[in-house]
This record gives sequence, structure tokens and C-alpha cells, in this order.
Amino acid sequence: MAANPKARILAEALPYIRAYHGKTLVIRFGGNAMADPALKAGFAHDVALLRSVGMKPIVVHGGGWRIDALMRQMGMESRRHRGLRVTDERTLTVVEMALDELNQELTGLINTQGGRAVGLNGQDGRFIHALQMTLPPADPGIAEPELGFVGDIESIDVDLIHLLLSRNFIPVIMPIGVGADGTAYHINSDLLAGRLARTLEAEKLILMTNVPGVRDRTGRLAYILTASEADALLRDGIIEGGMRPRVTAALRAVREGVRSVHIIDGGVPSALLLEVLTAEGVGTAVRADTGPHFLDDSRGYLFAE
Repeated sequence: MAANPKARILAEALPYIRAYHGKTLVIRFGGNAMADPALKAGFAHDVALLRSVGMKPIVVHGGGWRIDALMRQMGMESRRHRGLRVTDERTLTVVEMALDELNQELTGLINTQGGRAVGLNGQDGRFIHALQMTLPPADPGIAEPELGFVGDIESIDVDLIHLLLSRNFIPVIMPIGVGADGTAYHINSDLLAGRLARTLEAEKLILMTNVPGVRDRTGRLAYILTASEADALLRDGIIEGGMRPRVTAALRAVREGVRSVHIIDGGVPSALLLEVLTAEGVGTAVRADTGPHFLDDSRGYLFAE
């Protein structure tokens, strides 16, 4: 009799469930998956499932597409400089409206799937300390324009996060920080997820994007990259465009305490579960140069008594 495929899938997932029980996973949710109702509902189900089997997921979400749509509806022009949204006071109001709407929706979806999600703004308890972002000049002698209410992260107070995790809640964080004078700042969600993962020394940082992962020198999807390999691809210009800041964030994370960073395509149904609970995964895993090899770890989990 042929093996039941469902039984095989469960048998493969069990070692990973055991290995990551009690571990913190920081998940950046964004891209096209946020705009697709079915993918968004599936993501909420997967996050609730990971929590129910003992992992500690934390969601950081973006929402650029929704901000752009809302600005168009209001007849406002969206201006960008070096990939960052120039954010005046009126634009910040729209940003906060769009992110708050998405945060409530995502929190509600996770709760509907049996999770206990809590929506958070960095101004809640002032746990995300931000300051205005300034860019180094791209050209010597030419001043960079003011970005407005675009924030960089000064520090993150994780006491609130630890408290929620200890009570089996799932934090769902919108990327808004607060300055020392109470000013709100919009923070890039990749930047926030990376900093949060490093501060918590998370087991995994998972960056959901609109592409399958990182391509190597031959143009093929790289399933696993060491920090040195990823650094060389960046240095040689193999990694381009929007993937550069994500791989840069991944490198910094694995060099500062995060065990592995995963760059996956959120457009693949159940991409989160496939990446966390199967040997093949669906994207690119970046790991530190030192320490046990990612696949060796997997084999150890699979054959552990």
C-alpha cells in the first residue's frame, strides 16, 4: 500500500515543530499577499497554527500598496527619494490611517483562526523609540532633501513583547515609532522586523516578499546562503533592486544573534508553513558562517530519538 501523503507531511513537520517549540519567530508580512484576501486569510491561519504548536510568532506588517491607494483616492501625490516615501504631516496622517486599518484587519483574521493576536503601534507604551531618518549624501557636496516623518530606530523596549508572548498572545506590529518629543515616525517594515529580531535574538526572521528568494550567480534560486556568500553577491552587484536592503538586513541579523533569516514569496499559499516546517522550504535561508550547518541541524532533528 502506498504511503499516505498526509502522514508523510506530518512526519516531516513533527521534528521542526519539536525543534522550534518555544522559539521566537519574527515575520515581516507585506507585498502582494497583503492585498489578496485569500493569501491574507491563509497567512493568518498559518500564524495561528504556529502559535498553537508552541512557537512564538511576532508579525510586523507593511502596507505601502494600501497607503498609495489611499493617497490616490485623496488626490495626493506620493513622492519617493532613494526608495523612501517623503512624508509630510498630511502624508503621515494617511500612512497611520492605512496601517491602522490593515493592523486591525490582520489581528481580527488571526483571532478568527483561533489565535490570540494583539495589534500594536510603536507608540503603545512608547516601545519603539524612533528618530528622524537622515540619509548620507549620494553625491559629495549635494544636500539630501528632508524626508519628513520617516523614522530610523533608536531602540526597542521589548518588555511589552515579552509580556505578551508569556501570555500566549501574538503581537501584530504596525511600523510606527515615536520620538523623544512624542513625534510619530513611519519606519520601513523590513528595517523594523530586522531590528526587532536582533533585539530579541530570535530563532528566525522571515521576510515575505513578492519574489521566490535570492538568485545566485547562475540565476538560480539559492536555497541556503552563508553570510559570506550573501555578502559576496551584494558586493559583486549580483543582488539588485529591492532585494539589496532585504539581504543587507538578513546579513546584519544573522551576525547579531538571529539563527537564520528566510526570504520567501508571500504569493505562494502556505509559504510560511512550508518554509518553517519542511526540509525543502520555499525561499532562501541566510545563516551565519559559524555554528552548525542549517541542513545538518535539520537532519539532526529528523533523526533525533
